[in-house]
Amino acid sequence: MDFKKHSTALLVSTLLTPFLSVSAWADSLPDGVQLASDQHLVRANDAEAATLDPAKAEGLPEMHILRDLFEGLVIQDRDGNIVPGVAQSWETDDNQTFVFHLRKDAKWSNGQPVTADDFVYAIRRAVDPKLASPNVWYLKLTKINNIADVADGKKPLEELGVSAIDKHTLRFELDSKVPYFVAMTGHTSMMPVHQATLESSDKPWSDPNQFVGNGAFTLDKWVVNERIELKKNPNYWNSAETHLNQVTYIPFENQNASINRYAVGEVDITSDVPTHIAPQLKKKYQQAYTAVPLLCTYYYAFNTTRPPFDDIRVRQAVSYSIMRDVITNGVTQVGNLPAYTFAHQYTAGFDASQPEYSQWTQKQRDEKARQLLKEAGYGEDKPLDFKLLYNTSESNKSIAVAIASMLKNNLNAKVELENQEWKSYLVSRRQGDFDVMRASWCGDYNEASTFLSLLRSDSSGNFARYSSEQYDQAMDSALATTSDTKRQAFYDQAEQSLAMDMPIAPIYYYMQARLVRPSVGGFAKNNVEGRIYSKDLYIKQQ
Repeated sequence: MDFKKHSTALLVSTLLTPFLSVSAWADSLPDGVQLASDQHLVRANDAEAATLDPAKAEGLPEMHILRDLFEGLVIQDRDGNIVPGVAQSWETDDNQTFVFHLRKDAKWSNGQPVTADDFVYAIRRAVDPKLASPNVWYLKLTKINNIADVADGKKPLEELGVSAIDKHTLRFELDSKVPYFVAMTGHTSMMPVHQATLESSDKPWSDPNQFVGNGAFTLDKWVVNERIELKKNPNYWNSAETHLNQVTYIPFENQNASINRYAVGEVDITSDVPTHIAPQLKKKYQQAYTAVPLLCTYYYAFNTTRPPFDDIRVRQAVSYSIMRDVITNGVTQVGNLPAYTFAHQYTAGFDASQPEYSQWTQKQRDEKARQLLKEAGYGEDKPLDFKLLYNTSESNKSIAVAIASMLKNNLNAKVELENQEWKSYLVSRRQGDFDVMRASWCGDYNEASTFLSLLRSDSSGNFARYSSEQYDQAMDSALATTSDTKRQAFYDQAEQSLAMDMPIAPIYYYMQARLVRPSVGGFAKNNVEGRIYSKDLYIKQQ
């Protein structure tokens, strides 16, 4: 069975059930597995974490760690299915009112109980305009009552549609039906935070002596740009089934360094593999090399608010000239799939119409691109000239170099490559300080809106600064309808708008390649959202 489709089907069937009550879930070791005496796992991370504040995290480097330090109402199992986290069960009769029943043995790392009030406080805090969370756009998609007005400062926090019925019962009232709301609550911005700690500490996110979380691990040490060390949280509700005692995250801007540390036994799981040596690594480390489907799309975002990419013809020309099959087969070489739509092709329940140019030969695309650029006023005497921004990574660099060469050969474009470290890159994209930038988006839940909502006019994740009434209307209609068929049709309209307006150039859908040491057990290979919880991993006795 094609596990990529299988896991997707399982997830969507869970999300769309009108009434759902789930019993406690726990993991256990496979028969015959013996644990090593030293349960210390070292994970390579994509970059230095910008923050460990769940409300402010906006990139994968942060989210990998936060899933170990905090736990939301729901989490995922190794196949990507929604399973209980702090919530032991939940129910809804209409997909508009949701009640979650919290497990009574959920505790903070300081031993205090996790209560419904902790979730109310955390969500109000994340929506509070004073915090300026970069995830407000996402939280608005949940359609919690009054969330837009509260986030915009028009209504008080107390009018947000989330309430604690009692210590262990949490209720959400939504403005409209959101059938996939349960899955949305697994996002970091909806994880609980400890109110007393935040209000009495000056470094609640970086000082191990002040940090309080509710995940399977807690913060033990943070040496900036060197490592973040976590230790097992004995107060975690499922601590008995958590086998690792220590997890170390090492940030690597350079994947070659990560591979070198793996080779000498200092890293157990890499976050990626350098594209230029992927075939060699696959051959050399046959037992360790692991490639799994990932619900992520790699794309280039055009800054639509300033020349030259305020001109739709220029955006189209550049997109058409990107040879996606060359990128996937000749550059990344890990099985990535060429992309012509933003929503990943394995998005549950959504089969987007492919844009017309995806059916053209590359020769036809190149001819159309040159014609468009000429119409836009560019030619031999006035070549297209712009900067391409990417965050430091061997893979990102290889792709950028290849695409710059394609644009030079086909469009006579002058492309200046600009790389920045992760934290600087986040500032540049937030401020719109770029011409074209490398970006990627991974689904926060398995439904088309997790991709398409990103490019709404009011989304802070809309790095292209794309503004289209037609697009916004299609998304509004999709989220308002109760018909699955009509919803998918509206999503398809949104994709067609993107193909025409080209605020972004989709490049490929991910296959995530890593080296996973054979002694590591429990690694998730069927989770298309790529969520790896350290609590599910263990070190096998060799």
